[in-house]
Amino acid sequence: MKITDINTYRIAVPLKKPFKTALRTVHTLEAVIVKMSAENAAAGWGEAPPTAVITGETLDSIEGAIKEVLAPALIGRSLLRAEAIFHDIEKLMIGNTSAKAAVEMAVYDCLAQMCGLPLYQFLGGYRREIETDFTVSVNPPEEMAEDAARYIKEGFRILKIKVGKDDIHTDLVRIREVRKQAGNDIRIRLDANQGWTAKQAVRAIRKMEDEGLDIELVEQPVPKHDLEGLKQVTDAVDTPIMADESVFTPEEAFQVLKTRSADLINIKLMKAGGIRQALKINAIAEACGVECMTGSMIETRLGITAAAHFAASQKNVTRCDFDAPLMLKEDIVEGGISYEGRKMTLPDAPGLGIDHIKMLRGDDG
Repeated sequence: MKITDINTYRIAVPLKKPFKTALRTVHTLEAVIVKMSAENAAAGWGEAPPTAVITGETLDSIEGAIKEVLAPALIGRSLLRAEAIFHDIEKLMIGNTSAKAAVEMAVYDCLAQMCGLPLYQFLGGYRREIETDFTVSVNPPEEMAEDAARYIKEGFRILKIKVGKDDIHTDLVRIREVRKQAGNDIRIRLDANQGWTAKQAVRAIRKMEDEGLDIELVEQPVPKHDLEGLKQVTDAVDTPIMADESVFTPEEAFQVLKTRSADLINIKLMKAGGIRQALKINAIAEACGVECMTGSMIETRLGITAAAHFAASQKNVTRCDFDAPLMLKEDIVEGGISYEGRKMTLPDAPGLGIDHIKMLRGDDG
């Protein structure tokens, strides 16, 4: 079963409301879509959004990596030698993790179709349903409280609050206002996106603990390369600390775990370079008794479907952050995961279960 062709397409979908973090503001989702053709199989699909401030990639660099390096190396290869294909995807280029992830998820899509299994079952099949949080962008405190109230009314029971863009005093006001709106029954997670120093993080988190704001976890409070600072925060507070941008590779995960620099790890396919590396990171964490969350960039239901298949397949992935498709003005994906409020259900169809992607110029599939 050989790979016969790999094509790329660009998409752009406006968001309902700008997505704001300490690192960037997004008004429109842009991504490169991959369509892989293979003998005796339906199409294999992949997606790569450019997230320059995190992965260093742009639309041009993603498309160039796929067209100029990955596709020429994979076309004509047999999917029955999947391990060799995964090895080459990883080793042919330094970095370019989103481009690699998009091509690799298309390979996994084809492989699971060959076996007649949904991808989550092909990978392990631990569960079929998962729950997502909903992200509250960093804005003035009153606006964030209003957004939180709206998401709770829509049925979400876990909120991920973006902070780290301004001073810690303003962040504390934001969190107080959100907690006031949310009451005591809603779980609140914080994500500083590298926006604090270690001392600021310790001061802010201790203040939240003293005030009883009941924060489930704090994600990436310090700059990604500051593992000493990350460990300083982890050791100084009771609230669990999650590493995100500090962990792209299994090697980085090992370093964080070896030094006990974080209590949890956030795995994203676009950081890891795909499902194969994500499985390695999760296995290392599980061996160390550390749970993982699976998150995403701003992606369509295609990319989120692949991440959800991975998350659903693994017992050690205990938290999910898959709200991005719900932020879009239009759903361009037919098939894949389905949402019922906060609940997500994996499809029964083989592979990713994607039927069609709208907006692909020059493509009828």
